Amino acid sequence: MRFSSRRSFLKSSGVVAAAACVGAGGLAAKPLSKPLGLQLYSVRSLLAAQFDATLAKVRADGYTVVEAAGYYDRTAADFRKAMDAAGLRCVSTHHALSALETQLDDWIEYGNTLDLEYFVCSSSGGMHRDPAAKGAPTLDDWRWIADEFNRIGERVKAAGMIFGVHNHTPEFALIGGKLVYDELLRRTDPKLVFFEMDAGWVFASGHNPVDYLTKTPARFPLMHVKDMIRQPDGKELMTVLGKGSLDYGPIMRAATGLKYYFVEQEQFEMEPIEELRLNAEYMRKLNA
Repeated sequence: MRFSSRRSFLKSSGVVAAAACVGAGGLAAKPLSKPLGLQLYSVRSLLAAQFDATLAKVRADGYTVVEAAGYYDRTAADFRKAMDAAGLRCVSTHHALSALETQLDDWIEYGNTLDLEYFVCSSSGGMHRDPAAKGAPTLDDWRWIADEFNRIGERVKAAGMIFGVHNHTPEFALIGGKLVYDELLRRTDPKLVFFEMDAGWVFASGHNPVDYLTKTPARFPLMHVKDMIRQPDGKELMTVLGKGSLDYGPIMRAATGLKYYFVEQEQFEMEPIEELRLNAEYMRKLNA
């Protein structure tokens, strides 16, 4: 999912070349065995207009598992019924940290009704330990956020789900010589907090997803799969998988702890369902 409004694209600082996403040792390539997954934010406008029909189209494109990003004013029972009717399995969901700070019990109950496996913080929302603070979070703020992740993770684990953290680009800020993402990995308890790597935003931030996946693969059971094209103004334009800068062969080979991946596309040139079908074809043909 996109950081902040998700309508304007963030400038990356020193985006690595496409060649940076190559190589993951000598691992043998083979077709992906994981179920084809979709982050439902990709079809947010369609769901708002035609919820059940859009789910049916998603399934017809070949997707079998999904990750929720909002529930469209449906009760948990109704949301699950719609998933079952479409032949989809909702295995994960997204909530902003601000919502988890104030409504954690409610969303845990909702998630249990859906029989979710994973429960993910979509964004820290630039939160500060001091609500009156302004500007970008400091390193101490991020460390407080990591501690909150541990606290929330303990609650989610007790409820029978696994808590995780999804990244955008702010997690790759360098503050006082410390890379925020590294601090989050270091400070969070692996027994309580996993990381859902958004490979596109890792790449856009100037880092190689393979490096993190190779170092601690068990911490990354979920992944967002998206592709981007660098624009002359330095922004990243979302595109169909295989047409942008990311090569998912080596990324997927390095993701040895992966349980589910979710295709996510936030901008479309053609009809969204058609482009999502092309994304599904790319993933089915991918040798990883």
